[in-house]
This record gives sequence, structure tokens and C-alpha cells, in this order.
Amino acid sequence: MLAESRGLSMEAEQLYRAMLDGRPITPGAELAELERFGLVRAGTSGVEVCPPRAALSAFAAQHEAAAVRAREAAEVLGAAYSLRTGRDADFVEVLRSRDEVIATFEAMQTQAAIDIVALDPGSYMSPKPEVSTVQPGSMARGIGYRVVYDSSVLQDDDGFAQVQSSIALGEQARVFPGLPLKLVIADSNRALIAVPNSDAGDVLALLIHPSMLLSALIELFGSFWRMAVPVRAGGPDDAEVTQEPTAATRRLLALLSGGLTDEAIARELGISERTVLRRISRLQQLLGAQTRFQLGAQASRQGWL
Repeated sequence: MLAESRGLSMEAEQLYRAMLDGRPITPGAELAELERFGLVRAGTSGVEVCPPRAALSAFAAQHEAAAVRAREAAEVLGAAYSLRTGRDADFVEVLRSRDEVIATFEAMQTQAAIDIVALDPGSYMSPKPEVSTVQPGSMARGIGYRVVYDSSVLQDDDGFAQVQSSIALGEQARVFPGLPLKLVIADSNRALIAVPNSDAGDVLALLIHPSMLLSALIELFGSFWRMAVPVRAGGPDDAEVTQEPTAATRRLLALLSGGLTDEAIARELGISERTVLRRISRLQQLLGAQTRFQLGAQASRQGWL
């Protein structure tokens, strides 16, 4: 509720509404809370309600000022941390333990206000996919999830099942072979990069704050998202897919991959351009591809080329 986000409890809000309606009230903690917020005052005929906007606006202004002071303190303390430890704390934090990485990943999801986007080549910490217990709750409150998975993740039974579970919750999932890193971005203002290289010593991940590096990571995700192929709920096991690829489909895909125009393909196959377009559209729908490039990638991943 809006009032709760300003610090006023639901019970106190209900009491205020009751007083506006002229209903009888009894003194208690809720009345004291209203007095503390300046929403009621003692009058000649008893307790009177006060205009709420001025009182709650003043309360909000106090908390906004506190938030500004907290951000300023973070800058000052961050600079002090850099001087004391010799580490650059301006936009990169080093995470050195598994618990710290998991806690940061969960916090990014619970604190997100808009969306979570990720590149997921599989877990660096265990042979099985990591299951986020926070994701369902975040999605339930409206946080969007867009994830590009490495094709190897879907080839593993556990990985495929986890991806399908996430899609069932509302996640938008795509697949692309050979993802270069494990990346999570929250609200375009924080990014978490897993570090798989043993040469990095005890460094397990980097938390990136607003910077040119974060902007580059956002662009990197966008590039892979545009190239990746959508993953459909249920996967490629329906009856129509299992009947493919026919010889005609393989021939059409081979001509497409060769860069021929629709007119040239139609002439080669002895059919009309309209039929070529209809067959391509059907294959795109069948494999969950939005573009012809994605169709080629998905067909290749399925072994149709």
C-alpha cells in the first residue's frame, strides 16, 4: 500500500479513514501513530483530523534527505575504502565467497524495481543449474526476467527442466551457443559478473555499479538478446516438430543459409514466392524464431542443417 511505503501502518490508515467518516474511535497505538505523523490533534471537541498531504509530505522529505545523506556517505566511505585497501571501490566490488555471491544475487532480485536480465552459460559453482528461490517472488510482484541461456544448458536434462519452470513463471528465455560470461543486470544500475578463471585466485564475482563498464555490459546483453533464439514452453517435442525435418525442409533451409532471395528460392524449388514465404513463416513459428537469422540458428541447433 502507498501509505505503508511512507511509513504509516495499515491500521493507522484505517483509523484515519474511520475518523473522516465520523465513526467512533478508541485511544490506542494507532491513534498515537497518527499523532506522531501529525495527522490528528487535540481540539476543543476532542481529537480532530488534520490535512494529510502536508504531514506526510514532510515525513517523506525527511526520508529523502536521509537517502541523500546515505548516498553521500557511501561516496565518502567508498573513497576511504579505496585509500585504505588500495582497491578501486568507485564502480567495482570484489566478491570472494560463494555465500557473498549468492546473497548479492538474491539482493539484486529482491531490490529490483523493473527487471532482471542475464546471460547464463551454466553454473560455475556446481555441475547442476543453480535454482533461484527468489525469482518466483520477484516475478509475482511484477519484475520482468529476460535470460539468454547457452545451448549447453538446454541439452542437460536438469537445465532444460529449470528453464521450462522459469518460462512457466513468465520468464522470457532465449538460447545462443557459446556465451562468453555469466552476467546478471538489475534495473540497468547494477551488474554481477561471475569469474570462472582459477587464475583470479579467490575472486568469485565482480559487482559493477553505474559506469562505462556497466553501460558496455548492458549493450553486450542487448546484442546477445537480439541474436538469440526464443525458447518455447514445452520445447521441441510436439508432434509437428518430431516429423521434421523433411527433405523439402532441409532443401529450403540450405537455400536460405546460402543467401538466396525468395524469388531465387521459388525458382529453384519450382514453387511460388508466396509459398516460400508461407513455408518460412511456418518454420519460424515451429522453432520459435522471430527472424530468419534466428531460424537458421535454431535449425542448426536442432541438427536440421
